[in-house]
Amino acid sequence: MRMKFRECLRVSLGAFTFLLMAELSATAGGPTASLQTEFLMTLYASLDPPEVADANLLIFNVPAGWVEGPRIKGKILPPSADWGRIMPGGVFRVDVRGTIQTDDGEMIFISYNGARQCPKEVQERFVKGEVLKADECYFVTAPTFQTKSEKYGWLNAIQAVGKMVEQKRGEGSFVKYDIFAVK
Repeated sequence: MRMKFRECLRVSLGAFTFLLMAELSATAGGPTASLQTEFLMTLYASLDPPEVADANLLIFNVPAGWVEGPRIKGKILPPSADWGRIMPGGVFRVDVRGTIQTDDGEMIFISYNGARQCPKEVQERFVKGEVLKADECYFVTAPTFQTKSEKYGWLNAIQAVGKMVEQKRGEGSFVKYDIFAVK
C-alpha cells in the first residue's frame, strides 16, 4: 500500500520529534558542563572574640593571618572581618571581607560568602573549644578577589571555592581554608 506524501511527512516528523524528545530527556536530568578546580592557596585567619550585633549576627574581627599557594604568598591585614549570621536550623552564614598584602607589597581585596553546618555533637565540641576538621562539618565558601596589581590581576577574573580545613573557637580562635579556582 502506497503512503501519501502528507502521511509520510507526518510519520517522519513524528519519528524525528520522538528522537529529539528522547535526546533532550536524556540530557535534561544531567549536567551539560563540567567543573574542574585548581589549588590557589591556603588561607589562615586568627579571629577575635565576636562582637554581638544582635541574637543572630556576630562580627568577628580578623587581626592577622596569612595566605600561601603556588602563585601567591602574603599576610592578612586589618581591616578584615567576618559578619556571621545564625540562620534558622543552625546554619551559620559567613560574609567575609579581607585585605591581603602579598610578600612583594601588592594589595588584594578578598570577599566571600559561605555556609557552615555541623552535626549537633560536633557543634557542641566546637563550642567547648575543640579544633574541628574538614570532614566533620559542611563549610564551603565562594571567594572573589579584586586588585589593581598587574602581577595578581589574574585573580580578578576567577571565581573560587573554599573548603574549611580546620576551625577553632575560644582561646586561640582561627579558621583555615583551602581555596581553589573553578575552571
